[in-house]
Amino acid sequence: MSAAAIARAMRVRWLVAVVLLAGTVVPSLRAQDIDQSSLLPVEQAFALDARLQSSSLLRLHWRVADDYYLYRERIQVRALDDAPQPRLRLPPGVAKDDPDFGPVEVYRGDASVEVALVDAVAQATRLRVVVQGCHEAEPLVCYPPHVTVLRIDGGVVQVEGAADADATVATAATAATAADVADAGVADATQTASAGPAVATSGSTVAVLLLSAVLGGLLLNLMPCVLPVLSLKVLSLAGSGGSPRHARQRALAYTGGVLLAFAALGTIVLALRGAGLAVGWGFQLQQPVVVAFLAYVMLALGLSLSGVVLFATRLGGAGHALASRDGLAGDFFTGVLAVVVASPCTAPFMGVALAAAFALPAPAALGVFLALGLGLALPFLVVGFVPALASRLPRPGAWMETLKQALAFPLYATAAWLAWVLARQHGSDALAWLLGGLLLLALALWASERLRHAGNGLPRLVALALALVAAWPLWRIHQLPEPGAPPQQHASDASRPYSPEALQLARAQGRTVFVNMTADWCVTCKANERRVFDRAPFQAALERNDALYLKGDWTRMDPAITGFLREHGAVGVPLYVVFRPGDRAGQVLSTVPTQAQVEAALQGDAS
Repeated sequence: MSAAAIARAMRVRWLVAVVLLAGTVVPSLRAQDIDQSSLLPVEQAFALDARLQSSSLLRLHWRVADDYYLYRERIQVRALDDAPQPRLRLPPGVAKDDPDFGPVEVYRGDASVEVALVDAVAQATRLRVVVQGCHEAEPLVCYPPHVTVLRIDGGVVQVEGAADADATVATAATAATAADVADAGVADATQTASAGPAVATSGSTVAVLLLSAVLGGLLLNLMPCVLPVLSLKVLSLAGSGGSPRHARQRALAYTGGVLLAFAALGTIVLALRGAGLAVGWGFQLQQPVVVAFLAYVMLALGLSLSGVVLFATRLGGAGHALASRDGLAGDFFTGVLAVVVASPCTAPFMGVALAAAFALPAPAALGVFLALGLGLALPFLVVGFVPALASRLPRPGAWMETLKQALAFPLYATAAWLAWVLARQHGSDALAWLLGGLLLLALALWASERLRHAGNGLPRLVALALALVAAWPLWRIHQLPEPGAPPQQHASDASRPYSPEALQLARAQGRTVFVNMTADWCVTCKANERRVFDRAPFQAALERNDALYLKGDWTRMDPAITGFLREHGAVGVPLYVVFRPGDRAGQVLSTVPTQAQVEAALQGDAS
């Protein structure tokens, strides 16, 4: 067999392996067209009656309509406003063998649940009740999680509000996302919400879900937060020369780094969610020490491209054992870095895929994360495996040194942006420590490069000492106390800070409300604000429709905003929701909305 035939066979085997991997990590989902006309609104399908039995016992009773059922493990009750958490007592349900999720317990007909309250809670508090159910006759569909807020005051229970995904049917990609609420309470002391099915068993196919993930990852390459890593890859691919084998190796190395990083990120997210913590896409950038560390990374890479230290393509002369002679380890870790810096961004099609990933069982969720990674790496993978495209890349030459130095400036700009984010999160003290640390890092890299050719062990000792000194500011940033108040909005911003109370009051007054969930570390959010929300046409549209503009800042962890994101099937920012008078669920807009889409939503036009 010729070398060319062997190469073609290897490419085919590799593609087959990818397909088989996807097939093993994502369970099959049955697809069918859904006719919603025969389905009951969620309040009629699962009618709730809440009554106090005593000062410490609340009874929740659901009248479940015929051909419907509630998932036992998806019933959750949480006390709001920092009140003591109640204890949930769930009676045994009816066993059901779900084709995708295995044995579960469900309630049909009537279902009564007891909620044990602390006496102080029973006097005056609010409870957040989350349930999810399905229709088991044709059409076989699963409703999105339904949230009801109960107010207990003076021994009287009243329904304060309810919300779900438009009280209609969820597809497999969106159903049950919001119901995965942290610390769901105690279900017979052992049951937790993670045991229940998280996704409807029909309404979408695994192909649609994976395709959404791949498309989302592909479009993530266009997001501004990935620009520094794209700059590195343009330089790397241009320097790969004309060897098809070399190009394939580098493409596979980069793809391997992307997939491993997405798998690790997905595993961490799922582990934290399973432990009851409220996290979402980009959650790591809510930690100031992570923001500071990324600023370190960007400065180091920028100095590398500027020629201060030489580890951009070969990870340093001393790193030969780590980086192969073709720089494959460098490509691998560039893929890892691409995922790290892409985490603040959310591209179109990612919302559906991530919503499913945060709700699916762990193996299927990891499959979605891997599909996102495949989409992110796809452009370079295609170039590496299609010789006709690889041959069109510029040949190496003297021009590459100029390009390499020019590409350092986007990395410096990213480091400056991260410094601004840190200042918004933790104030001027954190910024001062970061600037000092960046100076020490630059000194350490410069000294390491100058002493690299010394004939004794002095370079390693000096580099280690300087590295430890440069790491000290990160520890100091980690130890800084939390600021007492969130960052202030820009003076020219017509928004008001988001709070559940402000939203509820405006809706009670019959006003249209535009909710913008954002974060300073979210580049997509800031780009949308500069492009749409900070401009005069948006302000004029608010005035024409007498709309209130509420902005939620998720730069630091905020349980109220996290709850709002989950209630609307989002796992991160940006999220834009328009509430028209009489519209209980609200209209969720695109993560990259246009002015026309925003105006149509404010006016109540279908989009």
